[in-house]
Order: sequence, then C-alpha cells, then structure tokens
Amino acid sequence: MLISLWVNHIYPNFVTYTIMMELANLYQRALDFDFLSVEEGIYLFEQAPLADLMHIADELHKKQVPHGKVTWQIDRNLNTTNVCIANCKFCNFYRIPGHAEAYITEMPVYRKKIEETLKYGGDQLLLQGGHHPNLGLDFYTATFRQLKQEYPTIKLHALGPPEVAHIAKLEKMSHHDVLKALKESGLDSLPGAGAEILVDRVRRLISKGKCGADEWLAIMHEAHKLGITTSATMMFGHVETIEERFIHLVRIREVQAMKPADANGFLAFIPWTFQDVDTLLTKIRGVHNLTTPDEYLRMIAISRIMLPNVKNIQASWLTVGKETAQLCLHGGANDFGSIMIEENVVSAAGAPHRFTYKTIQEAIKEAGFEPQLRNQQYGWREIPETIVEQTIDY
Repeated sequence: MLISLWVNHIYPNFVTYTIMMELANLYQRALDFDFLSVEEGIYLFEQAPLADLMHIADELHKKQVPHGKVTWQIDRNLNTTNVCIANCKFCNFYRIPGHAEAYITEMPVYRKKIEETLKYGGDQLLLQGGHHPNLGLDFYTATFRQLKQEYPTIKLHALGPPEVAHIAKLEKMSHHDVLKALKESGLDSLPGAGAEILVDRVRRLISKGKCGADEWLAIMHEAHKLGITTSATMMFGHVETIEERFIHLVRIREVQAMKPADANGFLAFIPWTFQDVDTLLTKIRGVHNLTTPDEYLRMIAISRIMLPNVKNIQASWLTVGKETAQLCLHGGANDFGSIMIEENVVSAAGAPHRFTYKTIQEAIKEAGFEPQLRNQQYGWREIPETIVEQTIDY
C-alpha cells in the first residue's frame, strides 16, 4: 500500500499510462468481438472516457448492422389482464384479484384495438399482463388462436418468461411444453419482459413473486431451442450494484451463445431505466431513479461492447426521452423501438414520452440517420399507403 502511494506520488504519469494501456487492450479486444469478463466490463465502465466507449460501440454497430439505417416499429402494447399476484415493487399497473379495477381483456376489445392498430400502420400486438391466479394455458392458447383466426396478418409478440413460468406452475407442466403449446396456437416471438436484473438478490427485493434469474434464462434458452425469437431487457437504476448490471449482461451473452445455429435467439437488447413515480420501491424503500443521460449513454455503449453476439441494441426513448435516445444512435444503438400506439405499464410509473409514425422518423433524421420501418424479426416494411397518424391523447 505504501509503495503504491509512493509510486503514485513520484510517478503520477505511470498510473495514467498503465490505465491507458489497459484501456487500449480492452478497446482492441472489444473491436475483435471478444467476450469481456464482468471485471473487465466494470473497468471500462469506471475508467473509460464516455467518448471512447461511444466510439468503440459505434464501430461495433457499423460492423454488425452495416446498412446504417435506424430501424423502428409500429405496434401496440395490449394487456391481457391487469390482475397480478407477483407484487413487483416498481409496478403501478397491476391490481390484486378482486379489486374493483381488475379486468381481463375480452375479444370485442381486442377487435377494436386491432382495427385501430391496423389503421395506424401497425403489424403486431405486444400482449402482456400479469400473473393471474386463474388464467392457465387454455386461456392463452384459445386467445391466440382466436386472434390469429380473425387477424392472420397480426403478429403476436406475447407474454414473457415470468408469465411462462407462472403458467407452467399452474399447469404443472414443463417450460418446453408450455412454450410449444403457445407457439402452436399463434405465438410469434417472446419479449424479454421481467428480466429486471438477473441476480436473485435484486429480484428478492423488487420482484419477489416472479421467477428467479436461472428460471428466466432457462425459459429463454428453451424458447431458442424451439425456434422462438426473443429479446432481452434490463431495468436498471434502482437497488442493483454496477457489478450486478455486468453479471446480467454476461448471463444474457452466455444464453445467447448456447442457441441453435439456425435460431435468432435474442434478436435485440433493450436497457431501460427504472421509473419511480408513486412506486412502492420509492415510497417504502426511498429508491429513486438517479440515472443521468451520461450514465444511460454509457450503458448503451457498454451493452454493445459486452454483447457482441446480440445484433440489435435499442435505445429506450420511452424512459430517457428523445434527446438522450438520439445520442445513443451515435454510441452503439441501432434501433429506436416502437411508437407504441398504446402503453400502460411503464407509463403508469411516470414515463411521459410519446411518438407518432411521423415524429419518430423526424427524431431519427434529426440525429443524422435514415429511418427504416421494420417488423419484430427486423425485416424491413414499407409504410402503408393508407396509414393514419395517431393523435396522442394519453
């Protein structure tokens, strides 16, 4: 310790030189698509200048997505039910069974909202709800089949690992059998919902009623083996440590590395910030989202660097706003996500930002990129000639 202090005092440039050399080595390894360790990722996060991280991430982005366009999507987040027994401390959306505001979405509502979605140019429903104690596999397979029968062109990006785990528990079935039945009934892809932070210490504090980290990852691996395309997410800026963020990233990368060669696996990664308005996590534990734009940009760049086997990195304009999301496009992100014709869960905790199909394209152009409409599989779409611009009134 004394020797170290002496060296730092006598040769301050030596310490700077050592850091520069270590960073240069990590930069080159990142550019070579090496899998960096948790410790190496933390070193970059804490020591590297933001400009360097964004440059490295942008170079990786150009190699992985060489067309240079920024993709975006039109879909609708439609909730199957708001009844949930998971009791997540960051969620203002759910209602307990028997609550006066509890609901299960019925087919007439689906029809009305799908017709609106088609009018606004959408091609997909993001169907999510809660852990309803009485809704098992038959409910979801019947719903998916009916929707596909009536609207065969609509894609169903539905549920998530916690809901699959909940259904499997209710039915006493394997994850494989639940996923297989959902796929056969019309499930097109599986969102990365409920990941939060894939460390059980964190999950016990904020989402105790959901599946653990190992089960979340196991369900995604099973989905990949069945050829179901998925995405992965991370909600950060609450009770997790920096180390736990990197454990999360490495675990995502490890599962992606195990996917069959012909499977997409995790086709996108979306890090987003905890929204704290009126949540129990804020009221009871005093936890606030203190994530700065600088830190979010750093996490986007780090996500690109730590996940060389995940092609698409999405900037969460919903939680960080237009300006920060635009900067992300210069630091590793290549996707702007969906305009979200409807979104009720994250918005209920304070996310105020909105786009229409016109304004999201304007935002991408302002950032210096060409916008490209896509589907969930990242295939390009033409903007429908009959599209109507949504009026933002929520």
